[in-house]
Formats: sequence, structure tokens, C-alpha cells
Amino acid sequence: MTKNSKVVAYQESLASTARTMLAARPEVTQLPFATHASHDHFLAFLKENPQINALILGAQRVGPLEVPAAPGLQVVARIGVGYDMIDIPSLAPRRIPLMTAGTANSPSVAEEAFHLIFSLIKRGREHDKLVREGRWQTRMSDMPGDIFGKTMVVVGFGRIGSRVVRRALAMEMAVHVYDPYASPADIKAAGATPVARLEDALPMADVLTLHCPRTPETIGLINAARLALLKPTALLINTARGGIVEEAALFDALQHGRIAGAGLDVLEQEPPPVDHPLFKLPNVVFAPHMAGVTREALDRMSIVSVENVLSVFDGRPIVGNVINKDVLRV
Repeated sequence: MTKNSKVVAYQESLASTARTMLAARPEVTQLPFATHASHDHFLAFLKENPQINALILGAQRVGPLEVPAAPGLQVVARIGVGYDMIDIPSLAPRRIPLMTAGTANSPSVAEEAFHLIFSLIKRGREHDKLVREGRWQTRMSDMPGDIFGKTMVVVGFGRIGSRVVRRALAMEMAVHVYDPYASPADIKAAGATPVARLEDALPMADVLTLHCPRTPETIGLINAARLALLKPTALLINTARGGIVEEAALFDALQHGRIAGAGLDVLEQEPPPVDHPLFKLPNVVFAPHMAGVTREALDRMSIVSVENVLSVFDGRPIVGNVINKDVLRV
């Protein structure tokens, strides 16, 4: 390798368009690894390749064991926007930036939120089954609903939440937003109503949809007390992260009809155990943490991830995509 050579390790699901971008840089050597590598295999991979300068990751964990195993590491790039699998303090001593894919998958997550909403309110599974089983004459006993004129409460007004707001308004819903870190003026400018306390908004919600990161502040945010404030006709949608909703409390609320249904793309344990209590309930729709992983989103996220890595190599990091901006300060 030359003095200026760089080694970029990435999971095998990285899109071919992004690999072509790396191939166009003669100083870059590409080093793929298994997308679903276990923690032990990933750690062993790092130890076997100490020359790695950049990691482009999906669900792999990076923390106090992994960072020392990669002495040449200069940047960690997530193919996505969540970063709860990355221990940011472990990156600080070596000033390694953690970068995410910006807005690349936010349209996809916003769409999935509405897919879950429509699956529940339009009775998608039930009506499909009804037709297949020849029960056409019973269709009036399982009436679907509308979202027109209903009230949505959006938790989080970031890249995804703001897109959800725009889509809900386009479908003529009333939208309230809870985000203590967002400007109320910005929320109003988007056509929604800001709320200062989540508890004040919950009784209004026909749909409660979560678009906040998982942090110590948001773990258990939707607990039994807050679920009790919802209408019995309300729907809960979580395309954010597992752990934001207390699943035992959700099970209890759904089982006893205190809320009408839930659409969950994420769970506390992933993959979940096959005997998960929520699987027993007919009023829950699941997805396997794929809200932000469509064919198009993977292409967009892969490209942004490579752009992030190359920006660090070129000494001009894309600051807007850096999570731990303090490492950039001289």
C-alpha cells in the first residue's frame, strides 16, 4: 500500500453504486464483510485487519472492544440514521467522527408509518383473509375507517417526523407535534400545532406516531400512564426504535381494549422471541425493522455513507451528517 492508501470496510449489502464510487478512488481498497456477521465474527474481522481506515456499518456494534481493534480507524459511517449501536464516548479519545445517512431514508420511514396506519385502519389483513376464504357476505361486519379529519400526534420533528407531518396534512389530518428540542415556530410554519407537554396531546390522538431517537430520555417514553391517556380508538405507530414503548404496558392496553391497535416496525429485542406476547394479539401489525430499508433507500443511504467516508479522507467532513461534532473541533 502507498502512503496515502485507505482501506474501507463495509457490509456486503452496500449498494453497487456506492462500491463504484469507492472504485473510482485509486487510493481506496475495499474490504467487504458479512452483513449479518455476529459480534464475535465482526470483532475478529477487525483484529485481522488493523489497517482499516473506515467502517461502513448496518447493525454492527462499535464500542470499547471494537475501537482498539481498529488502530487505523478514521471514521465510522452508518448506513442509516440511528446510532444506538455505536458507543460515542469510545470514539472521542481518537476524535473519530460518527456519520449517518442524513435524510436518505427519511421518505421511506415516513411511508412505512403510513403503511402501518393504513394496514390497521383500513383492515388490510382482515379483508384480504375475508376474500380468500369466501366470506364476502360478511364484509360489512368488519368496517374500515378513514384518516380524513382525524388527529395525529407526532413525537419528534426531525428529518422523518417533519415528513410525516407533511404527508398527514396532505391527507387532511389535524397534526400536533411534541418535540421539546424543535422550534415551535418551525412546527407552526409546517402547518402543525406544537405541544409543550406530551400528556396534553395524547387524549387528542387518533394516531400517535413515534419518530424520536432512542436515548436515555426516550426509553420508556410511552409507558402505562401515557397509554392510559389515549382514546380506546387510538392507534400507536412505532417506526423509531424498540424500547421507546414499554411492551408489557402496550400488551396490557391492547389486550384490554384501552387502545385499538398498534403498528410496530421495531421491538425491544430484535429479532424477537417466537413466543412474544404481542404476537398473540390480532390488533397488532408488525414489520421486521425495515421501515428505512427499501431498495431505493439502500441505494441512497449507501451513496451518502460513501460520501461521508470520502469527505473525511479529503479533510472536508460533511458536518451536517456528523453526530459527535465535538471531535471536529481543533
